[in-house]
This record gives sequence, C-alpha cells and structure tokens, in this order.
Amino acid sequence: MSVPVTGRASAAAAGESTWHAAWLPPAAFRELGSRPVLVHGDGLLVDTVLDEVSRACARYGGRVWHGPPWQVDADLVLALREAGPVPNAAAEAARLGATPAVNGSGDGGLGDEGYLLARTNGVTVVLADAPAGLLYGMFHVVRLGAAAFDDDLPARRHRPALDRRMLDHWDNVAVHPVSGQVERGYAGGSLFWRDGAARREPARLRDYARLLAACGVNAVSVNNVNVHDTEALLLTDRLGDVAEIAEVLRPYGIRVHLSVTFAAPVVLGGLPTADPLDDRVRAWWIDATRRVYQRIPDFGGYLVKADSEGRPGPFAYGRDHADGANLLAEALAPHGGVVRWRAFVYDHHQDWRDRSTDRARAAHDHFAPLDGRFADNVILQVKFGPIDFQPREPVSPVLAAMPATRLAVEVQATQEYTGQQRHVCYLGPWWSEVLRFRPRGEAGGTIADVAAGRAGAGGGLAAVANVGDDPFWTGHPLAQANLYAFGRLAWDPLLDPGAILDEWIDLTWLPVTTGDPEAVRRTMHAIMDDSWRTYERYTAPLGVGFMVRPGHHYGPDVDGYEYTPWGTYHFADRDGVGVDRTRATGTGFTGQYPPPWSEVYESRERCPDELLLFFHHVPYGHVLHSGRTVIQHIYDTHFAGVEEVAAMRERWRLLAGAVDPAVHDRVAERLDEQLRSAVEWRDQINTYFFRKSGVPDAHGRRIH
Repeated sequence: MSVPVTGRASAAAAGESTWHAAWLPPAAFRELGSRPVLVHGDGLLVDTVLDEVSRACARYGGRVWHGPPWQVDADLVLALREAGPVPNAAAEAARLGATPAVNGSGDGGLGDEGYLLARTNGVTVVLADAPAGLLYGMFHVVRLGAAAFDDDLPARRHRPALDRRMLDHWDNVAVHPVSGQVERGYAGGSLFWRDGAARREPARLRDYARLLAACGVNAVSVNNVNVHDTEALLLTDRLGDVAEIAEVLRPYGIRVHLSVTFAAPVVLGGLPTADPLDDRVRAWWIDATRRVYQRIPDFGGYLVKADSEGRPGPFAYGRDHADGANLLAEALAPHGGVVRWRAFVYDHHQDWRDRSTDRARAAHDHFAPLDGRFADNVILQVKFGPIDFQPREPVSPVLAAMPATRLAVEVQATQEYTGQQRHVCYLGPWWSEVLRFRPRGEAGGTIADVAAGRAGAGGGLAAVANVGDDPFWTGHPLAQANLYAFGRLAWDPLLDPGAILDEWIDLTWLPVTTGDPEAVRRTMHAIMDDSWRTYERYTAPLGVGFMVRPGHHYGPDVDGYEYTPWGTYHFADRDGVGVDRTRATGTGFTGQYPPPWSEVYESRERCPDELLLFFHHVPYGHVLHSGRTVIQHIYDTHFAGVEEVAAMRERWRLLAGAVDPAVHDRVAERLDEQLRSAVEWRDQINTYFFRKSGVPDAHGRRIH
C-alpha cells in the first residue's frame, strides 16, 4: 500500500515570497488542501499538479496520494483517463460515474487541454485526456473553492475556445536608452532580463508561470518585438538563456516564443542580404531554426515586427509580407512551429498636411490583398483596432477581410494609452465588446470566431504583457485584473467580464481580507466595474484618440500629435472636430468594412456616439443620440470622469484595515495620482474645446 505524499514541498510552503501572491495566495488552496486527494497519472504536468496539491495539503492538513493506492477515501480525484482504472472501489466508482459525461459530449474527447469536472458518488472528479488538462482542471477546483465539493455540482466538460493564448513581453535584454528595460512597461524591470544578462531567478519565474496557467495562458514571447542588437543574439549566441526560461515555464504548460529581427541573416549570419527569395537566406533560417529546436524541443515559434516603425522587412528587397512570413514559416514547419507576423504596418513619416493619408487604412491596405498567400503555419497578428490600442477604436477591418489567413487578435494589457497602471482601468469589458463584435452583422460570426478559426486552427488571442519585477507584478495591484481577465477571455471569449472580476476578487482579495468580505467585494466592483468608461470620460472624447503627450504617452496634450508624421489627428478647428473617414468626402476608410458596418459608419446619423469623431468631422452643435451636443458631451463627461475618480478614492479609503496595509498604501497612492491626472485631463480638454468653439458650458461650470 502506498503512503500519502506529505511534506513534498513543505520547505517551500514554510517560507513566503517577497512578491504579492496575486490570485494564488496560499489561502485560495484551503478547500483543496484540507481534503484527501488522489492524483492518478504520470507526466511532467501531472508532477506539477501533484506538487501543487502536496503543498496545499502540507499547509492545510489534507492528504494526497499518487500511484496505485488500495485504501483511499478521496474527496477529490484528479485522473488521466489513459492511466486506466483507479485501484480503489470508491475512487473508481467516481471516475466511472463521470465518464459518460465525456463520452456523451459528441466526440467523446477532451483534447490536449480540456477536462471534465463533476461531483459524483460524493467525490469530486477531474478527468483529462492529457496532463495539461489535469493542470487546468486542478486550478478550476481552486477557483471554485468550496463550491467544487457541493453535491449539486453538475458534470461539465471544459475546453479552451482558443488554442493559442499568448502574452508578448516587450522586454529588452540590455537597457535601451529610450525604451528602458521594458518598452511600455509600467511595473518595474523585466522578469527575464536585467542590464544585459539573464536574471536567473527561477522562483519568481515559476510563480509567474503558476499565475499564467491558473488563468489559462499557454505561451509567452520573452523579448521585445523591436529587436535591438543584443536581443537579436537570443536566436544564436544566447539561445541558452531562452532555453533556461523555457525549462522553468514548461511544467506549467507554457511554450516559449522568441521575437526575431527579419535582418537576422545579415546581423547574425554575415550574409549580404536578407531577401526572402534568396536561397542563402532560406538556408540560414532553416539551419538557425534547427538549432533552436535542438535546444528547446517544444519551442513555439517566432514573433516578427517587419517594415514597421523603422524595423527591417521584406520591402527592402521588393518583396511583400507574404514572402517574408513564408520564409520563416518554411524553416519552422518541420518542427511544428509558427511564425506570428504582426500587421502593425503604416507610414510613420507622412505629411500631416495631406488629409488623404490615413493611418487607420494602412493595415488593411497592406495585408487584405495578400489573403490566401500565407503558409498554413503563419499567424497574422492584428491589433484589435486600426490605430494603436486607444481606449476607444472601432474593430480593425482586417479581422473581417482575410478568411483564408490564420488571424490572431492582439490587445494591450500594459496600459500604454489607458493610464499606464497609475490609473484604475479594468479592460475586461472593452475586450469583451471586441470579441463579441460581429463584423458582418448579426448573421455573421464574432471576432472570437475569427480568433478561433476553422476547426480550431485560428491564431488565438495575444496581449502585450503588463507585468514586471514590481512586488505587485503589475505596479498597480488592481491592474492584475487585466492580466487575469486576458487569460480567462482567451480561454472563453464569451465569459462575462463582471463574472471574471468576481473570480479575481474571490481568489486575490477575499482569502486574505481581515475585514468584511462582502464589503471588500462591493468596494472592488464599485471602483472597477466602470473604470474603463470612467477613463474614457475624462480623456479623449467620442473615439477621437491620441490626445496624449508624445513619446511617453502619459497625460493630456490635445495637439501633441496633431502636426507630427505619426498620422493621428483630430482636425479640431473653430467649426468642429473629428476625422472624416467616409467614402463620400473623406479618406474612404469606412469602405474597408463589410456591410452593414460600412453603411453604419458612413452615416453620421447611424454611427455610434462613442465612435462619431473617429469617422466624422462634425460641428460642435451636432446632436448625439444621447440628446446632447458634441461640445456639451465633452464638458459633461470630463467633469463626470473626475467626480467618478474622486469617488473611487473615497471608497478605497474605507478599506483601510480590511486589506494588507502595503497593498492599501500602493493603491491609495495610485488613486491620488489618478485624481490629479484626471483633473489635468478635464481642464486641458475642456479649455481647449471652449477656446476652439467659443461655446460655454450649459451648466456654468468653471472652464479656464
């Protein structure tokens, strides 16, 4: 008879890390760790499950068995179906009782990452076909807590809607003179690199992998898409550093990807050209890729930014993006890898005087004509909107224009344009709107369907990561919710963002609160539920975007980009504001959408209020669907936004003593800054448009 596995990780359990536990505090494992648990099966990720359960049981008094025990009175069975019968009557009865729910689900399979969760014969059972499914199922039990052991828990099969759920780290190996250690990073330094070297802090990296697996992320790119000289060497001379990272992430089902420069054959290989149709270049990539897989057999593939914002690409050789992407795809294909080719391509040296040039058009103009020309293992990674992660944009028309290409939807968890993790801005509702959007109308599929692709062969969901070596991972403790929400929406795009926020609160805050749990929950929701729209209210109005300070993009500067080559304009004058992107009189961008949205966006009367200034130049007196004029909407929303931030701050103050003092102090400091910044936004935006329009506020409030 086997003995319980106890104390397997008791040494680790005895010590506490110096960083925030986020949504995996030890107390979140209380229900699982206080029960007898059977883990049945073998494999690297099954070992991870066993380790997680063992640590929880060592802390909370439960017992865990692994292998073939004959005397087990388990309350939780975590079993691989291929491991065969459990040699214990009660546990085997529970396993058999759950099996029909799998077989009756259609194909009778759970897939590489799926699992079945059921309560049967007084035992909670997680069944999986593969170790990754068992890992995700175990974290689901943690997420449910006591509810996982309710006798009325129905049997349900769980499988990810999107196979590819990836975080792109914009981390530099060497500190860059402009972008620093992490480009657009607002949470300290990199988890992977420091001052030109690998950090080699496996405990922190392991905890990061745990957090990602617990919310469903299964891939990361470990370096910046803007690949500089030192970072280019990760493909060759410094590949060992990447292999070390992969070794730490692998037990949590996370595959490593690498950002590479298209000019690598020149920069690293000494070739005179990087022409994708040159046989020497093809041979170089094939050999370099073979060496990568020798070191990292489960390597995911390459991420490429080419011919964009000064990065090298196939245009230099008279080739197009399909030629460039297919070059790398050919090298990766024998190993099962993919190339993720970013569609963020536009002219950043345009003449601001030329109103016919429209940055919003660029991705569609470049890529839509190439549909059907990309290799099967090319994933075109498309930003969710046509500009650049603004707090309000329409969905990119590229996502409806390339049915013969694998597309990934890219969002930005790092809050470059949404407060840079100094402002509370829960992005789950925004991402949910994007994923549920139907570009061909109600009869067509959603953006989530595009990401899923046919037969699950889509590019999935990708996010620019928002983590760093800050003790709270994301700088602002409440910004952790965006990372968690990304993972959960990537697993199931139809999840309600409010329910996701509940999960995060239940896992992160309620297990460790010293106050009234319901008061904590209510306060969190009151602060965060509408925080994205609050941010939108006190910043750029009605979809116009980019009224930020150039370079670092924090704080208001209405004309900051108006006369620059970057192509982001609001065209405000004494008569009106907004960009005319219509086919009738403007840039023709509306024509890139299929019906019905091409007609909706073309029409001032039908265009949604929140996008009006993105598509139309209108007078200040134009009446919105809300019944307010454009100018009064600007005044009202900016005053309201500041009031909402002030209310957030007061609500948070009431939680003093109910949450960890260090966490409370950090959030309080960030809310002070958010209020200061919101006031600055309000005053600059309102003053600017008052001086442009000459129209006073109908309510007589002070405008400078």
